[in-house]
Amino acid sequence: MKIVLAADGSSYTKKALAFLVTHEEFGGADAEIVVVNVQPSVPPRVKSMVGAAAVNDYHREEAEKVLKPIEKFLQRHDLRYTAKWAVGAPGAEVVKVAKKEKAHMIVMGTHGHGILGRALLGSVAQNVLTSCEIPVLLVK
Repeated sequence: MKIVLAADGSSYTKKALAFLVTHEEFGGADAEIVVVNVQPSVPPRVKSMVGAAAVNDYHREEAEKVLKPIEKFLQRHDLRYTAKWAVGAPGAEVVKVAKKEKAHMIVMGTHGHGILGRALLGSVAQNVLTSCEIPVLLVK
């Protein structure tokens, strides 16, 4: 089973990750986890001022802050994984990665870091639920 784990570094991401590791039916021997972090794009004006390379470096560094601890955790639990990052609208990018990877399921926290993420159901989670054709497991 191929599972996309949407990771933003919040406590809900940690809960989703812990759920995967403690439920062997998801994280079993044949499972592959694709961890994806989505960085919001910077305004075009900023990109033109500092250059595309600097913006790309910034996105990569911010994504690594989220992905590196998750990679270490998955390595300790001897799970197969790949880690990716993207730039854009988080919900749309998570769905895009899931389609590209031919994932069987998306696992994500119910809330994220942003102000909207603290609403009753996070806006990213809501977006993924409404625009995805595969099962989505939300971890609270």
